[in-house]
Amino acid sequence: MQHATRASPGNRLLAALPRKDRLHLVAGCEEAALNLSEVLFEPGERIRHVYFPVTGFVSLLAPVDESTRLEVGLVGDEGMVGTPLVLGVAISPLQALVQGAGHTLRMDAASFRRELAGSTALQLLLDRYVFVRMTQLAQAAGCTRFHLVEARLARWLLMTQDRAHSDSFHITHEFLAVMLGVRRAGVTKAASSLQRQQLIRYSRGNISVLDRAGLKSASCTCYSSDIETHRHALG
Repeated sequence: MQHATRASPGNRLLAALPRKDRLHLVAGCEEAALNLSEVLFEPGERIRHVYFPVTGFVSLLAPVDESTRLEVGLVGDEGMVGTPLVLGVAISPLQALVQGAGHTLRMDAASFRRELAGSTALQLLLDRYVFVRMTQLAQAAGCTRFHLVEARLARWLLMTQDRAHSDSFHITHEFLAVMLGVRRAGVTKAASSLQRQQLIRYSRGNISVLDRAGLKSASCTCYSSDIETHRHALG
């Protein structure tokens, strides 16, 4: 691993820090790969590192029972993975699974705690980020309970496109079912409907967004609510 020395971190959350605080934190990070399907930590496991994705994205999955998980968050270059450490909690309640390969800035937990204790600006920024994550988690719970599968799929595809910074990405049927909390047949029906409307092209896990504006119209209101929450709290 190489230690990061760049003035521009490539992570938008870190970019919001004052220059002095940002340079100090980035200098203490190392660059690491985010490998597809890599598990960064499991529920009940000690968080050994925090991650500030530069490219790629990470799904946060809540265990429902021994065989079922539900996605409750998606983190790309707008955020960080390992937020319990901000609150002084060392154990993760969620699984962090790399869903889009890329690379990240990574810092070990002890060093992160020292950075947090020594930087008021970092504390304030991450307090606001934790607020955003909590709000989005609550939004996700309501979305899963009350919104139709097709609208939820449209929302998730928009969120993924935002973090992939690409109109095309690869997502398996199995993971879409985990994300939506439905059976694979439900995924097929929802994806087929969006494809018939010529909003996406979907074949063997390869998804291309053809009409972003149309996909926004098909999405539930949770997508725009998430954007507004982030904008109001973090600018």
